[in-house]
Amino acid sequence: MSALSATAGPPGAEARQWLTLVGCKKVLAVVHTVTYVKRLLNVLSLLEADFRLQVVFTMPPHVFGDEVPQFLARLGSPVLSWEEATNTRFDLALAAGPGGVERLDAPLITLPHGAAYLKRITGVSDAGIAGMRKRDLIPGGKLPAAVVLPHRAELRELAHHCPEVLSVAHVVGDPVHDRITASLPLRAAYRRALGLAEKQKLVVAVSTWGPHSSFARFDMLLPRLMGELPPEQYRTAVLAHPNVWSKHGAWQVKAWLAQCSQRGIGLVPPEGDWRSVLIAADWIIGDHGSVTLYGTLTGAPILLASSPEQEINPSSPAATLAVVAPVLSPSHPLVDQLHYARAEYRRDEYVAIASSITSEPGHFGRNMRRLMYRVLGLGQPAYEPVTVPLPEPPALGSWANGQGEVSA
Repeated sequence: MSALSATAGPPGAEARQWLTLVGCKKVLAVVHTVTYVKRLLNVLSLLEADFRLQVVFTMPPHVFGDEVPQFLARLGSPVLSWEEATNTRFDLALAAGPGGVERLDAPLITLPHGAAYLKRITGVSDAGIAGMRKRDLIPGGKLPAAVVLPHRAELRELAHHCPEVLSVAHVVGDPVHDRITASLPLRAAYRRALGLAEKQKLVVAVSTWGPHSSFARFDMLLPRLMGELPPEQYRTAVLAHPNVWSKHGAWQVKAWLAQCSQRGIGLVPPEGDWRSVLIAADWIIGDHGSVTLYGTLTGAPILLASSPEQEINPSSPAATLAVVAPVLSPSHPLVDQLHYARAEYRRDEYVAIASSITSEPGHFGRNMRRLMYRVLGLGQPAYEPVTVPLPEPPALGSWANGQGEVSA
């Protein structure tokens, strides 16, 4: 019998003989993609230091799941096969995506893997708002124990799209919002760690995935970043969605962006922590994805390289950002456009958009921990959960050479 089997298996004599701590409640983290596992790490940190709990991970099949095994290996995580996970009873399961979770024997808490519910899906039989469709919220027709929402406005959306879930919906907040907000005072430290000179400006190019993303137009944007921004005045970092890396492959992404790396542009790998880089930015060039939306928290002006109306949830903050943020022009000098975006930046407009990310700012840890322990049937630890500021990032030069680090 393997150590993993002994850890997660039934509490028989053979399984128990290998354990040091016995009688723990078993928590399963269901990680379909790198994006999902990074989201869940924010949640699992709330269970740290509780010797009553044993956390294990599993990887259901997923079209964007290729990078997950390496990510979990870097974490040193105990990992169960999907077959073993679906044949084991757990006291709590956590998932940031719906694929296959109806097969689990556990009270399930689901949560979104990005900011708000930004994208709409068209042209298919189950079209709708991604994350708000019945197939997303009641996978396999099995109602979860709890559905986590970041903002109370989503309750109205649920009532419209999937009212059956209202009885188990909980407005908890957004962990990335809280982490970024708690880390804003460290902006100067992050900039020093990235290797920025005192007067250098950082331009961060951000992309979600898919044919309407800004990455799909990088062949036009990247030459401008390399050719129009004087290197003594500007540095650049690229944040591409992990799904881009997963489906095209790390070798291919690095090959496409090889000239950028050779010019000193930092290519943040999928396992790297983009949040501190976003905080350090002087400008963000983005699209309709979650990372661009989180950029509204930082004080950096945003320019949109892509903002496809057909793919944006019209009631989401991404739709508002598409009206507020200027759109990158192909015919005007990039430096001039950066200065224009700075001159036109209105902090109150961005603050209003950022307030749409969560209606529980700063309270995700408190609310989420209370919910998990309630489902577990345990009393919470007798201390307030703390939102820990983000660690300092590696230097841009190290990312230019393809290096990175696992982040929670």
